[in-house]
Amino acid sequence: MRVDENVTTGSDSYYAAAKKNYPASVSGRLRTIKWSVLIITLGIYYFLPFIRWDRGPDAPGQAVLIDMAGRKAYFFGVEIWPQEVYYLTGLLVLASVALFLMNAVAGRVWCGYLCPQTVWTDLYFAVERWFEGDRRDRILMDRAPMSVGKFVRKAAKHIVWLLIAVGTGGAWVLYFGDAPTIIRDIFTGNAASIVYIWIGILTFTTYSLAGFMREQVCLYMCPWPRIQAALTDEWALNVTYRTDRGEPRMSVRTGARAKEAGAKVGDCIDCKACVQVCPTGVDIREGLQLGCIQCGLCIDACDTVMAKVGREPGLIGYDTDMNIARRSEGKPPIFRIVRPRTVLYAALIVIIGGIMTYTLANRAFQGVSVLHDRNPLYVNLSDGGTRNGYTVRLINKRPHERHFALTVSGLPEGFTVEAQGVAAASGKPVIEVPADTTRELRVLVMVPGGVSLPESTPIEFYIVDTDNGEKASTSDFFKAAPTN
Repeated sequence: MRVDENVTTGSDSYYAAAKKNYPASVSGRLRTIKWSVLIITLGIYYFLPFIRWDRGPDAPGQAVLIDMAGRKAYFFGVEIWPQEVYYLTGLLVLASVALFLMNAVAGRVWCGYLCPQTVWTDLYFAVERWFEGDRRDRILMDRAPMSVGKFVRKAAKHIVWLLIAVGTGGAWVLYFGDAPTIIRDIFTGNAASIVYIWIGILTFTTYSLAGFMREQVCLYMCPWPRIQAALTDEWALNVTYRTDRGEPRMSVRTGARAKEAGAKVGDCIDCKACVQVCPTGVDIREGLQLGCIQCGLCIDACDTVMAKVGREPGLIGYDTDMNIARRSEGKPPIFRIVRPRTVLYAALIVIIGGIMTYTLANRAFQGVSVLHDRNPLYVNLSDGGTRNGYTVRLINKRPHERHFALTVSGLPEGFTVEAQGVAAASGKPVIEVPADTTRELRVLVMVPGGVSLPESTPIEFYIVDTDNGEKASTSDFFKAAPTN
């Protein structure tokens, strides 16, 4: 582990500062996967706001957009209104279950490959190596006194780090408005102050977390390492050092002499390559630890060393402690990726995703809500009739203007419906609602005198699109004076 604690008493401190880690570069299958994930995820993050999507002449043309002013979110052909925030809840639940599934299959695979902290830190490490060299060169440079060459390299590294951080904050704000317009406004100084504030916040967090805090975020700030320990089981694959094969550790020469003497020799030559490439400075040979993010770089490093010394790869790999015990007993390993836990998680993902897809595909593009007047609940008219007042809100989720005919059911014949400021056609108010918006108006429902009504009568409000017949309804009550 990178962090050592001083637990002595007296004048000694209980705290020891973290030692700087110098992870070495490595090549191999898992390193290639990590590069691929980095390129794909960062490519999506930085360039997704620039993808266009035609929604019509008066609608936003950005494929992915969170329109705070318009109170809507767009994702390609999907448009989410504030009333549909439950889709966001569903996405969060899906993400949580997917994280549980990843953990059940391969431990902290999210942390090692997909976590934003891991991805951006990996990018910062690459920039650092570009300017300062690999592990040995960086260690020697930090120990050397300041010189012109050292200053130029350090300054260039930090400039690129800051550019990446600014780009990270800049890309974030592009999701909340038209990307080309925001970029133009940023460089011309015409963007809103909140835009510059958020760019500053994201610049600071990216630069500090990926450039300096790095593994400290994983060790002390992130709760997931502690949570996942309670979710894992004995079948979950984790980056594991095979003690049954690696111990006892000996250098190549010492091992050769021990073999000649008939002693047992492990495959581990104690080269510490696995420790040197670890981004958090963990020695995987000491077993699973809080700092291990399961990135698998130690696997590539160890396999490379094993190939050089002519030994079988796989001394470190995705495995389980149970299989190590089985191999030491001469039994074959057992891998159970498909088991009740993983089946349950996968089933939950399918069910939740299916429900969300079904509701999204069958959702209505119009809606109506009604709020009954509270004071007074009813008004007695001079002709002996009764009047109730309502605030009616109509929703039009289409990208064009629509006309809705408003009707009410559940009352005796002879009642009338009046929408203030709206003309009626065939006795029904026809309400014009602009594209992608809502309209609120006051509606009066009147029952003529001579009609006997209970104190409360359930009624239904209906709106019908006069062009295509699409409907929406909601229920309320018609209040009348209590009968003696």
